Amino acid sequence: MSPVIEVRNLTRRFGPLVAVNQLDLVVQRQEIFGLVGPDGAGKTTTLRLVLGLLTPDSGEIMVAGRDVSRDPDAVKDRIGYMAQRFGLYDDLTVDENMEYYADLFGISRSRRDELRLQLLRMTRMEPFGKRQAGRLSGGMRQKLSLMCTLLHRPEVLFLDEPTCGVDPVSRRDLWSILYELVKEGVTVFMTTSYLDEAERCNRVGLMHRGRLVRCDSPDNLRRQLAADCYEVEAEDLPAAREHLQNREGVLGVQPFGPSLHVLVNPALASPESLRKGSGAATFKLISPSLEDVFLAVLQSTEGRG
Repeated sequence: MSPVIEVRNLTRRFGPLVAVNQLDLVVQRQEIFGLVGPDGAGKTTTLRLVLGLLTPDSGEIMVAGRDVSRDPDAVKDRIGYMAQRFGLYDDLTVDENMEYYADLFGISRSRRDELRLQLLRMTRMEPFGKRQAGRLSGGMRQKLSLMCTLLHRPEVLFLDEPTCGVDPVSRRDLWSILYELVKEGVTVFMTTSYLDEAERCNRVGLMHRGRLVRCDSPDNLRRQLAADCYEVEAEDLPAAREHLQNREGVLGVQPFGPSLHVLVNPALASPESLRKGSGAATFKLISPSLEDVFLAVLQSTEGRG
């Protein structure tokens, strides 16, 4: 694989706030890359810088072999961008929205019908071509937005929180579409707040305070975690949580459904030592979720800084 996005020493300030701080990032061709972080981490600013919607204070950005600052028009011809907020026309039908965007992209009449049918089939939206966009469900509106974005066959697809507020079935459908696009040669760069969704990406970048603090595959990020992760069950879960989070060697305690996920430094604590005073709690060693990893990384970063 070869890089399709290369970011070097990227910095962007808003007054005294450093929103993106000396960021280096490489995204390979035909991968799904997810940028994850809490509110204010710099995800959206990074995305807008890479798209050329914001001007960096310093640094270089290359997308599809073109310099975003020096050759923005050439970059725009090679990318597609689907914003979080639905940006199409509610009073137009699905077919009319696609026709409008085909005009904007300058797609020939002979080609647009073939593309429209292909995209409707891929998204399973064929029965809804005559329905107004304003009468579509949230998931169907996202599919329509994606179809319009894909009409000009971009090399790189940028998605900003693509499944925010979308039902589980539509989320599954969207991911099936993304996997098909990658097989066809498209690179996907997305921001997401859903860590379970980030698990589906080939690689994940964890952002905090404008910096990229970790970047690797979900499996590698889990393996790099310098802690043991335990699933803890107890009759009185709030009491167990309060007890554990104050114990030496415990790096983090988070509710996880009907149990707790507890990160433990094995050099300082063990289930046997932690069980004392925690009632009838049971400890089960498990593979950490990406959420566990992210929380541990944030805590480590906060501790250093």
